[in-house]
Amino acid sequence: MNQTSIIEVLVYGTAENCSSCVTLPSAVETASWLEAALLRKFGEQVTVRYIDICAPENEKDQAFSNRIIEENLWYPVVVIQDEILAEGNPKLRALYQYIEDLGVKPI
Repeated sequence: MNQTSIIEVLVYGTAENCSSCVTLPSAVETASWLEAALLRKFGEQVTVRYIDICAPENEKDQAFSNRIIEENLWYPVVVIQDEILAEGNPKLRALYQYIEDLGVKPI
């Protein structure tokens, strides 16, 4: 990874949990704690963006939101570089490893 690249972590979901995930944090809460954890580990090399699947901001987010709905994926859905890394409750260690495998060094 070159020095100017920033890895964007996308967290898709809604303000309310899906029926399978009612005991877990919401997608908004998940995006917030992921941002804090990733910032501590990787600094500004990683950003986190929350996307409400009911009101996506652009065509790419709309297409992926439709996929989440059509495939009945559990949200939050965590995506990095168009790859789904987690549905429901993301595992921080797996996300750390994936980001490091992309060439991002911990700070």
